[in-house]
Formats: sequence, structure tokens, C-alpha cells
Amino acid sequence: MKKERVSFNGLKILIFISLIFIISSCNEQKNETNAQSVLLPQSPSFPKEQISQVVRMMFQDSRGDIWFGGEGGVFRFSNNLLTHIDSIKSSSGRGVTIKDITEDNDGTIWIGHTDGVSSVDGEKVTNYYESDGLISKDVWCVATDKDNQVWIGTIEGVCKFDGNHFTPFELPEGVKDTTVGVSSTKMIHNIMEDSRGRIWFSTNGGIYLKDKNSLTNLSEKDGLHTPFVNEVIETKRGDFLISTSKGLYKYQKGIITDITVSLFEETKGTGSIIEDSNGGIWFNCSRSIYCLKNADLTEYRISEGNYGPLTFQIYEDQKRRLWFVGYGGAFRLENEEFINVTKNGPW
Repeated sequence: MKKERVSFNGLKILIFISLIFIISSCNEQKNETNAQSVLLPQSPSFPKEQISQVVRMMFQDSRGDIWFGGEGGVFRFSNNLLTHIDSIKSSSGRGVTIKDITEDNDGTIWIGHTDGVSSVDGEKVTNYYESDGLISKDVWCVATDKDNQVWIGTIEGVCKFDGNHFTPFELPEGVKDTTVGVSSTKMIHNIMEDSRGRIWFSTNGGIYLKDKNSLTNLSEKDGLHTPFVNEVIETKRGDFLISTSKGLYKYQKGIITDITVSLFEETKGTGSIIEDSNGGIWFNCSRSIYCLKNADLTEYRISEGNYGPLTFQIYEDQKRRLWFVGYGGAFRLENEEFINVTKNGPW
């Protein structure tokens, strides 16, 4: 693999390594890939006024407002002002850690966190707890479907909310991942509705695909090399990319194909994955961020031995800007420079 050092003028901040789940590293690429490596400088120093020292999730809503969630709770950037949403809290009145943010058809924002889910409708905040019918307070993901039902993935499985009641949705149990600090046989990592209205559940038992009244399991018997699926996305071409603890896979016309086997000598875990507006596939893998476009693989990584912050999510906003959030705060890639976005911007 040919590696080239790219200079980032004035960059003093280290970014990315991996999703919190991923502790193993990806080895070098095979020679058949046309790859470029971007080495980030050592000894990072972060400004003191981060949005949060740990940003787990960001989301831009239909109004253009940007939401950030992490260990510091929820922040909303609207009308050039960053505001902390103080009323999102636990049943005991304490702060919560945010795991996921989404929006329903009516413009209500739904937030999953460490003590349930919360909705934000304009300035009205409603908090829902186990006492309201949630199957578990430990919520890991939230999604809404075309029927405006809210799907809630927790450490104890899935339930859906129709605006009045929480109803459990039964899925078969998987296996506990003993390589990470938090896991269970019923854990739901991600929920996604595709363009056909099908619901994809990423679990510790592979993928469960709900198509109307049918439920299909895609797992090791179908070509995955692990039961631990972190996320599924639908591409603009209409196929699906699957991020797992053993690398990336493509699902197309009923066939699962290992993508990373052609990119790396030894495939390891991948976390957040997106397709950007130019068709590039971005994903994180241990210490590095990769962009795969056509046959070209670009690696953004830190130098050996410098561990830096973990990246939880990669996100493209409505201005087609790429964001990377995780330990150390929020960062944006602009003009081949990584910019640390603090409470004071730059926005």
C-alpha cells in the first residue's frame, strides 16, 4: 500500500479512533487497493469549552437545527445560539447520557438516553421512563417509521410507542459480547427503516428484518462472520452496508458479501458508517477513519502509540459538511483540516 503524508496547516487537534465497542485495530491494506494515509499530529490539546467532553451523537432536524448529545446531556444549535436542554433528565432528576437522536413526521425530536426516552416538541419536553411502560431504561437507539411510530432499542430488546402506549416487539435472543464492557443477549444497537418501509434491527444475533408481518434473520448462516451487528445503512444505489465486529459487508439481491476482506489483511470491527453526498463510504475502524470511494481507500489515522479520543459517530449535515463526534468533543472536516467545534464554534 502506498502511503502519503498529508499536511494539515495549523491543525493541533487529534481526532478519531473507534466506536466504544471496537477495541481491536485494522491492519494494513492489501496492495490491490489504491490507498492514501493521513497521519494526524501527536500531543493534542483540546480547548476547555467543548460542547461536551464526550459527544456520542449529533443530528440535524428538518428545521436545520443541530442537536448534540453525550455525557453532558442535550444541546441544540438554533438561530446561531447553542442551548442546553435542562429538562431532559432521569426519573430522579439527575442528568443523563444521550445515546441517540431522531425526528418523527410531525417534527418532534426523540432522544434515547440512560434513563429512558424524551421527546422535544417545540419548547415542550416529555420524559418517559420504565414506570411509563418502557421495557428498559437503558436505551441505545431510537428510530421513527413512516407510520410515525417510535421504535426504541434497549439493552433488553425492542418496544414501540404509538403516542399512548409502549408495546414490546419480540425478537429472538442473541449472544452476549464478552469483549465489551456492556452487552446482553437482547441488546439492540441500531434500528433503521429503509425506502420500502422495512425495519432493520442490528442486534447481538445478527440482523432482524421486519417486512410487514414477516421477520427474517440474516446472520452467520448467510455469510456474516459474527453475530454482533452495529449498524445497517441503505445506499443511494439501493443496496445495504452492514457494520459489524468483524468488518463491513454488503447486502445486495439477497447475497451478503464481505467488503473488508479485499481491503485489509485481517478484518476487525467497524462502527459508525455513512454514505456522503458524493458517494463516499465513511466508516471508523479502531484507531482510524476510512473513506472508500470506488476502488480508492483513504485512511485518516493517528500515529502509532497515540491513542487520542474515540469516535462514536460520523455525520454529514445539510451543508454537506462531515462531522466526527466522540471523546474530546465535536470535529468537522473542512478543506483537508479537522476543526474542533466548541461551544463558541466555528459554526
